[in-house]
Amino acid sequence: MRIMIAAAGSRGDVAPYTGLGAELSQAGYDVSLAVTEAFAPLVRNAGLEFRSLPARPGAHGGATDRRELMRTAAGFVTELGQGFADAVAQGTDLLLLSATTAPLGWHVTEATGIPALGAYLQPTAPTGDFPPVVMGTRSFGRLGNRTAGRFALRMADRVYGQAVADLRRRLDLPALTASAMRRRQEQSDWPVLHGFSAAIVPRPSDWPTGLDVVGTWWPHLDPAEQLPTDLEDFLRAGPRPVLIGFGSMAGGGGERLSDIAVRALRRAGLRGILQSGTAGLAADGDDVLTIGDVPHQLLFPRLAAVVHHAGAGTTAAALRAGVPAVAVPVTADQPFWAARLAALGAGPAPIPFVSLTAERLAEALGHVTKRQTYARAAATVAQRMATEDGAGQVLKTVQRLTG
Repeated sequence: MRIMIAAAGSRGDVAPYTGLGAELSQAGYDVSLAVTEAFAPLVRNAGLEFRSLPARPGAHGGATDRRELMRTAAGFVTELGQGFADAVAQGTDLLLLSATTAPLGWHVTEATGIPALGAYLQPTAPTGDFPPVVMGTRSFGRLGNRTAGRFALRMADRVYGQAVADLRRRLDLPALTASAMRRRQEQSDWPVLHGFSAAIVPRPSDWPTGLDVVGTWWPHLDPAEQLPTDLEDFLRAGPRPVLIGFGSMAGGGGERLSDIAVRALRRAGLRGILQSGTAGLAADGDDVLTIGDVPHQLLFPRLAAVVHHAGAGTTAAALRAGVPAVAVPVTADQPFWAARLAALGAGPAPIPFVSLTAERLAEALGHVTKRQTYARAAATVAQRMATEDGAGQVLKTVQRLTG
């Protein structure tokens, strides 16, 4: 049985599928992961077949307003669609589709008859429980939240319009809009498994049958992997430090953010680790260390706190480690996850990225490192997450589908 997982976006949109793919591979399935070229090493290091998708995140320039963001996203998915059918044609018996690739994969399924299953990292279906994850955190009431959720999906369908038209022509399918295809999938109760923890976002009470929350999919980790020697030495040299990093966000802002981070750490009297990321954070000193990418699973349990951009994966990793966090959301679904972190009591109120100062960050760090309520709340969530087996739940579903 050949399973192709298709995902697209930043590192945080791809890495969880390496762990999911590895679980399926260990169960005897032939697993490939179709992603953009930048993530080929992640895929191969997990022992999975790499299949290339052509789009390059960020290749369409720096968008500033909503309309420009939609144009940029449309350009990205149009490129993505051009190579999607080619990736599937390399041999596929079952498709696992992320929220980004599903609006393309549905059409390939129609043309080829290959069955597909949703494997999403975010809750996208409308619900009265909360507003759409990409529209901020202010609730509009149950009816308003559902209405806003449907509006958000219509906006997403507009982004996919050209990509869908091009893909259907290539597949010799009759014209069909992205919105019409989405309605068709919803009416058929197309199954979607969501790879986040019910301890962080419980399954919405009004979701239809077939939409399930199964637990987080963690990036693949080689059992032999260890932290770099200089990082180990730093961790052992004094009290638990704070990690500050913004992942794939804030490109080009490294100098300003590094200055803010170091001043905040010293104002709060804390040792710190700066994770360079796309922003390029860097600083030197006896009380601060700069690192590149390291496995969250190995590092986070040894920290006093984490300052991060509130991506879904980083938020989950800090909670899994039982470590409190200061969220500094930048864009997209990050304010949603930041608000969840605060609602759980595992972090103070988020600091919007545009409002970040050394003074505000130092104050927040003082709270999370000195008030044990935050660490206790994070530990409580960690205990609940430890009972979940997200990848195992997907495996059981795949076995039912293919048995």
